Amino acid sequence: MLGESKAFSGFSVDSIDTAKDFYGSTLGLRVSEGHGMLSLHLGGGADVLVYPKENHSPASFTVLNFPVADVDRAVDELAARGVAFERYDGFGQDAKGISRNEGGPPIAWFKDPAGNVLSVLEVDAP
Repeated sequence: MLGESKAFSGFSVDSIDTAKDFYGSTLGLRVSEGHGMLSLHLGGGADVLVYPKENHSPASFTVLNFPVADVDRAVDELAARGVAFERYDGFGQDAKGISRNEGGPPIAWFKDPAGNVLSVLEVDAP
């Protein structure tokens, strides 16, 4: 029944204006506003809805992953734009905050201004 639906994901923030600046300016995503919400237009044509929520509580899990060809470069560029990377016990992260554990891709986590967890992770180019 929904197999052909162009589904999309979404998550809440405490401020659409702050989210627009972070996702548009800091991360360099194409964004648009409508009906008091923000749409993130991702590579490959996918969209993610960002909506305001009174009494917002940040997600306790990664809400958005950004695959990149070079995680070190992505981390360096984001850090230069003021993004701080998270540290988690048991992930063996290096000085930049990148986890390089066996069994998974190199990955680094960071938060948006509303406290939602995002990541950059290295993937092989197709």
